[in-house]
Amino acid sequence: MIALPETVSGKRIAHRAQVASERALIARQKLSCCNLCAHHCGVNRLQAEQGPCHAGPTSRVFSAQIEVSDELELIPTFAIALSGCDLRCSFCITGKESWNPHAGERFDVKGLADQATHALENGARTIMILGGEPTIHLPDALAIAAALPDDAKLIWKTNAHGSAEARELLDGIFDVWLADYKFGNDACAQRLALVPHYNEVVRENLLWANDHSELIVRHLLMPGHVDCCWQAVAQWLAEHLPQVKINLRSGFWPAWQARKHADLRGTTSSLETERALRIAHDYNLCLVE
Repeated sequence: MIALPETVSGKRIAHRAQVASERALIARQKLSCCNLCAHHCGVNRLQAEQGPCHAGPTSRVFSAQIEVSDELELIPTFAIALSGCDLRCSFCITGKESWNPHAGERFDVKGLADQATHALENGARTIMILGGEPTIHLPDALAIAAALPDDAKLIWKTNAHGSAEARELLDGIFDVWLADYKFGNDACAQRLALVPHYNEVVRENLLWANDHSELIVRHLLMPGHVDCCWQAVAQWLAEHLPQVKINLRSGFWPAWQARKHADLRGTTSSLETERALRIAHDYNLCLVE
């Protein structure tokens, strides 16, 4: 077990930059037997072996800019999107980059940190690390955190499919976990994202994140999935995380490879959105925009 500084539930650790820098080195070593995500593939990424994410030893960035389409309390945010992901969501709106860890530009810690700091000085409220999925690039994500101003509010935007090993290294570094809860059942997760044991992994990560940081959960309504996915997600959140903020997003469109699936070839109807909102109301969920 790695000896890590103690954290206070819901608060970042002191001396974040120093600790993040130390953990970045530990995370780099772990690439020799990579188990950062819940696939636990154990490949040696330092020797160019590839697991389900196809990522290597270094990261690339496909976007680094101010974003205003996220939760109102977080924007404007300077969002740093790392290429590559451990899931294969057919409907991913950035699928071309999110499925390809070699997309985009080379990773430049100083350059990205300078851009992010400049954004904060000019009105950005937060800095968001996302993907793809940032967990598979944990060494570089931690290096970025180490290079940012200590008073910056950092957001970890994740698919919540990381491992306990990754969580240990992330503990206390990010102020907010912004986590997707995409599927309410494992059958939909396997069919649409090629991921097994989805709910067990995501729920474990959400419970952990709620205990160690501020947590916001996102769920994207998909056509035909209000009952099989949102209903189950809403029920579990109401039972286990009743006070957590939830962003129920209704802007689905058939991006990337969604049209391969008959149920995802259209958009979410107004009736489905209304039903989803009634479910949220019935469970007394804390919805945010």
